[in-house]
Amino acid sequence: MSKIIPFKAVRPTPDKVALVTCRNYDDYSQTELASWLNFNPYSFLHVIHPAYVHSQKITLDKRFKGVAHKYQDFKADGIFIEEDQPVFFLYEIQTKTNVFTGIVAGTSIEDYKNNVIKKHEDTLQYRVELFKDYLHQTGFNTEPVLITYPDNPSINQWIEEKKKSQPIYNYSTTNKEKHQLWKIESAEEIQWLQKQFELIPELYIADGHHRSASAELLYDQDKHLGNENLNYFMSFLIAESNVKIFEFNRIIRDLNGYETIDFLLKLEEHFIIKNKEQELWKPQSKFEFGMYLDGNFYALFYKQETKNPTILENLDAQILYNKVLQPLLGIDDLRNDERIEYIPGKQSILTLKELIDEGEFEVGFMLYPSDISEIKALADNNLIMPPKSTYIEPKFRSGLMVYEL
Repeated sequence: MSKIIPFKAVRPTPDKVALVTCRNYDDYSQTELASWLNFNPYSFLHVIHPAYVHSQKITLDKRFKGVAHKYQDFKADGIFIEEDQPVFFLYEIQTKTNVFTGIVAGTSIEDYKNNVIKKHEDTLQYRVELFKDYLHQTGFNTEPVLITYPDNPSINQWIEEKKKSQPIYNYSTTNKEKHQLWKIESAEEIQWLQKQFELIPELYIADGHHRSASAELLYDQDKHLGNENLNYFMSFLIAESNVKIFEFNRIIRDLNGYETIDFLLKLEEHFIIKNKEQELWKPQSKFEFGMYLDGNFYALFYKQETKNPTILENLDAQILYNKVLQPLLGIDDLRNDERIEYIPGKQSILTLKELIDEGEFEVGFMLYPSDISEIKALADNNLIMPPKSTYIEPKFRSGLMVYEL
């Protein structure tokens, strides 16, 4: 039984929404960031990155307070408006290749604690603590957790009917995405949606494990204050068939002392290797890996030696770690080893090729993306994926919706 609640969202006025919302802060280069901040006074980047010129010179405490003050300035200037009553939203993102549609709602900390909302990624405690402090000091969150639910014909039909009505937002962004937002405010529709989710036994976090863990930590710290909003965190709920899962490809700076021929001989212990030469080859199915080394692409087909592998051992990212990255290349810590970097699978493999050809990296590996069934199986068995196993879309725009704490 899953619990969702409407909430009194704060959001941009319709005439400014295209100017206010932005991509995730980390997606911007320093040049891009400076341009947006210099030429767009309405960008939410001004809120999440105040005093950007001096940001390296101020303490985190001062930076968080600056975020809180800038957010209040946006409200005072009429850039943001607040709902009169708690509501749900239906949100749709149209990219060049996909259409994502989901429900924005509050999800329960209690459900998260009781594993009704399930996890498949590990978290870094310092990041959880840092974001908890950010939430505590700023008093708001604008980054919902992406949560999947099993495909539901009744909810699908309701979504299609709702999309026939007039959206409150209908705008495009400079990265050629179209965004539409519908408000669900009638008591009848709100109750109906809540009952539909009460029939769903489990939800699964697709993206946002640190955000949900921080919300739990903030609840534990501040629940004595009696703030009901702390009992929930904002989520973007989407049918599991509607998420797009990409892999993260790996590039490594050196061969850990191996010559190319010796490295290939070592790989043959666990893989059938085919030299694809200049063909831009990517894995076509599970247990296949691409490799780029010394100007050639290779196809690696895993021999699957283990007769009864565990769910985790069957995961391509874990196979690559167990058979190649750790024993041959000496990479133990996938998060912190400076010899390895990651490229989202939605980027062309030419990016991987160019980085290696430039000489900073020596070898690259391409994986086949995991599917939702693997993610759910790991979560159901309380198992954790290796770091950087999945890059999941859709990505929510910062500043589109604010959940105040």
